[in-house]
Amino acid sequence: MNPVWIIDDDRSIRWVLEKALAREDIPCKSYASASEAITALDGGQVPQVLVSDIRMPGDSGLDLLHHMKANWPELPVIIMTAYSDLDSAVAAFQGGAYEYLPK
Repeated sequence: MNPVWIIDDDRSIRWVLEKALAREDIPCKSYASASEAITALDGGQVPQVLVSDIRMPGDSGLDLLHHMKANWPELPVIIMTAYSDLDSAVAAFQGGAYEYLPK
């Protein structure tokens, strides 16, 4: 099984999600930025599911979502945010997000 990818600039969020997935024996990989994840994707690695923060320095989670949907349209992408608002939720779903979760 391909791992679940966690993309978040907040190290503590990545750690919590890694521990929760490990408890369920779900393999995962973490990235601190969307650009790191895009580099891995362009290098031929593909996750089972991608979970990304929406607001990060550099490329945003929405930028990553657009890259994913252009290249792997069937892959589920879950967007999460600490700053939930209607505009970002609409943008995430219109961009093809599988789910939108507040942190």
